[in-house]
Amino acid sequence: MTTPPPEAHGALPAGGSAGSGGPGLVPLASARGRGIVAAAVLGSGMAMLDSTVVNVAVVRIGDDLDASLADLQWVSNGYLVTLASLILLGGSLGDRLGRRRVFVVGVVWFAVASALCGVALTPWQLIVARVLQGVGAALLTPGSLAMVEATIARPDRARAIGRWTGLGGIAGAAGPFVGGYLVQAASWRWAFLLNVPLAVVTVVVARRCVPETRDEQADRHLDVRGAALAAVALATTTYGFVEATRLGALGTTLVVAVGLLLLGGFVVLEDRERHPMVPPSLFTDRQFTGANVMTLLTYAALGGVLFFLTLQLQTSLRYTPLEAGTATLPLTILMLLLAGRGGELAARIGPRRPMAAGPVLCAAGVALLARVDDGSSYWLGVLPGVAVFGLGLCLLVAPLTATVLAAAPDRYAGTASGVNNAVARTGGLLAVAVLPAAVGLGGADYTQPGVLTAGYRTAMLACSVLLLVGALTSWLLVRDRPLAPQPLA
Repeated sequence: MTTPPPEAHGALPAGGSAGSGGPGLVPLASARGRGIVAAAVLGSGMAMLDSTVVNVAVVRIGDDLDASLADLQWVSNGYLVTLASLILLGGSLGDRLGRRRVFVVGVVWFAVASALCGVALTPWQLIVARVLQGVGAALLTPGSLAMVEATIARPDRARAIGRWTGLGGIAGAAGPFVGGYLVQAASWRWAFLLNVPLAVVTVVVARRCVPETRDEQADRHLDVRGAALAAVALATTTYGFVEATRLGALGTTLVVAVGLLLLGGFVVLEDRERHPMVPPSLFTDRQFTGANVMTLLTYAALGGVLFFLTLQLQTSLRYTPLEAGTATLPLTILMLLLAGRGGELAARIGPRRPMAAGPVLCAAGVALLARVDDGSSYWLGVLPGVAVFGLGLCLLVAPLTATVLAAAPDRYAGTASGVNNAVARTGGLLAVAVLPAAVGLGGADYTQPGVLTAGYRTAMLACSVLLLVGALTSWLLVRDRPLAPQPLA
């Protein structure tokens, strides 16, 4: 089938020809190119900001709503369950129906759910609103990166992805600081209500600057069974881990086993599906598979570190929410200054070494943070670990994202982004779900400094091990291919 020219319907094909960057594609240096990156960063940054801001707000939320530790885990994981399990569908919908269209729908949905979070009066009202928030994030997150991949001229893509990664990483790292300020100066509710005006700006920029793109070869059939099975599998597994204390060893084992069986069923279904949500052929590429395995390990560690560190700072060191958020501000500064440079370095020397060295640096930083207790000062106890951890993130995050996208054909830009985002969110989700029970924390233990510190140290050391395994995975499976996307299949 002949693809009509872009001006005929306002949509660009998924990729362009080599050379000048492809017909209809946008140079990064142009005003429109900068607008595309800005819309992508605003959308994904809003979702990432909200996933980290809750870490600082959990103590105040617990006090205000009389929530247990399990409730607080679900405030975090309710969002992550729907985000991680539906993000594959979000990427697939974008490829089929239009990446900008699905992105804008996701932003609006996210804003409405954020408003519901801001007015919640009970733990379960907040959890339900967070679940709805995750649905919106699942629609907008893969679209943000796919818009960059599908519209920016090929020679500029690695640099554009570096900017997207760096600026988006700033949003995630700034979450504890912004959340701390809002929680202390006003209320934890404003950490959610802030998303409404941000969403308005994002939609305006996206509609003005981002061309519509889609996979013109894609079948319009949607893999509803696959999406539903993935969501139920992940929700079941997470429920088993979060409720481990109440379910007991046997109950937890049975629930998790059911979740894993359902996940296996999803893999079988996708292999047999004529139009799968996730084409199994993507995973035949060792580069794509290796980078996603590394993503799972790294983001599991990242999720665990941010969750436990903010609890430890507020409970054991008696930091206010603003002080706890400010304590991680060096992460924001380092990401602002150096994350883009990490992408440029990988473009020059290949991704393998940055993706192996970055997790090692992060592991060293986490090991330093494991020593933080009620007698630690910020300058000697907290800052060194945060700084080393941040340097490691700057080295690995942009090369990791670029490697995943470069390993997939352009036509699957949304799906590849969805897979990588799903893997990242699943890693963070499982860490927050598993680690508290694994280190012996439950109920109101997060309010008792002595009990929390013992569990905190064990959890941080476990995160260090995950990062070192991630480094080894990168070294063994990732190769120094050029960070340029493959042509259309």
